Amino acid sequence: MFHKVLIANRGEIAVRIIRACKDLGIRTVAVYSTADKDAMHARLADESVCIGPAETAKSYLNIPAIMAAAEVTDAEAIHPGYGFLAENAEFADICHESGYVWIGPSSHSMRTMGDKVVAKQTMEKAKVPLVPGSDGAVCDVDEAKRIARQAGYPVIIKAAAGGGGRGMKVVHSEPALVGAFLIAQSEARMFFGDDTVYIEKFLELPRHIEVQVLGDKHGNVVHLFERECSVQRNNQKVLEEAPSRFLDEATRQKICKAGADAARAVNYVGAGTIEFLMNPDKSFYFIEMNTRIQVEHPVTEAITGVDLIEWQIRVAAGEALNFKQEDLSINGHAIECRINAEHPFKFIPSPGKISIYHAPGGRSVRVDSAAYAGYVIPPYYDSMIGKVICHGANRANAIRVMQRAIHEMIIEGIQSNLELHRRLLANPAFQAGDFNIHFLENWLKEMNA
Repeated sequence: MFHKVLIANRGEIAVRIIRACKDLGIRTVAVYSTADKDAMHARLADESVCIGPAETAKSYLNIPAIMAAAEVTDAEAIHPGYGFLAENAEFADICHESGYVWIGPSSHSMRTMGDKVVAKQTMEKAKVPLVPGSDGAVCDVDEAKRIARQAGYPVIIKAAAGGGGRGMKVVHSEPALVGAFLIAQSEARMFFGDDTVYIEKFLELPRHIEVQVLGDKHGNVVHLFERECSVQRNNQKVLEEAPSRFLDEATRQKICKAGADAARAVNYVGAGTIEFLMNPDKSFYFIEMNTRIQVEHPVTEAITGVDLIEWQIRVAAGEALNFKQEDLSINGHAIECRINAEHPFKFIPSPGKISIYHAPGGRSVRVDSAAYAGYVIPPYYDSMIGKVICHGANRANAIRVMQRAIHEMIIEGIQSNLELHRRLLANPAFQAGDFNIHFLENWLKEMNA
């Protein structure tokens, strides 16, 4: 096992990794920007190193500064968390070449699954269900028109190197295709430095279902069941839960097997997530793989009892998984609410000083956060304050526990989206599990009408 791990991240995920390291008896190194000098992760780590000014390009994306911090602190391994450099294959290669262990998948797996065109081709060979559309990159408008006619409108144009909703355009008719195609290429070039795009059939009423996978260096791969991530806005998740109420057992077995098959196809090591879209008839299709830990990993931990961050570290150190697929089962239901520093309905960021902070507690409540009273949320980074995770014997019980937790939570001095969660949890359609990826945005429009 490692003696010391450097955490190349900030906020709640850095605190989460520090906790896992402490449980394993590993010393930790935090890196921080000047804007984060008073941040919780910098306080909790055994050692902290300032790596630059507030701008991410000069700090949390500054690979030379991070590597220098690892060198001066004698770290043995680097954990990237999520976001920033977590899916940067070049950074993983630099870590390996510099003699550090990368706590994540191989750079080959990252490159394969990070390029949406190559990922789709790899999944086709693995017989993982794919959305109808182009087999690879679409190079010109004429080819785009041909593929769109074959798939049938509406279609969606996606950046091959993209993510987070960038470089995506939904097209409902051929006259609109030309402009959308050129804009998607332009956005892909702007945001990702690569104007490669591909085209898929646009599924109009899908759910977003993802499968958690875990692999080791000995060829073992397991899935840890699915998560329901359909409550989202602008392709950003707001609330997640596990398992999905929508799945029957037969569908669960099919989609989870597909997730594990996808991971095996790239010899995946560590924790990763296979994302699918699922139609109302329960047909499902691969959309992408996240080659890192997910924000919503705690709901999977709650229903399986498996510490995913701990096992990321263990498999990176060469340990084999000490459980098999048949050892894993679903225990109850878990929900996660993302608590953000923003207006609850206008979604305008609200950086500033937290004057009063009270985290909820009690049985079956977990809070992953780096916030505290007096902490100043900087305007330079993600607006997440933290995550509240609640577990119950069943979904109805988990909702009630979450309602109690959200009611108990106090955040003053800045705006937060606590009120959004209060109303969402009380929404009859949400409580019934009757929603898809458009549910939240449609509901918000109704409220504002």
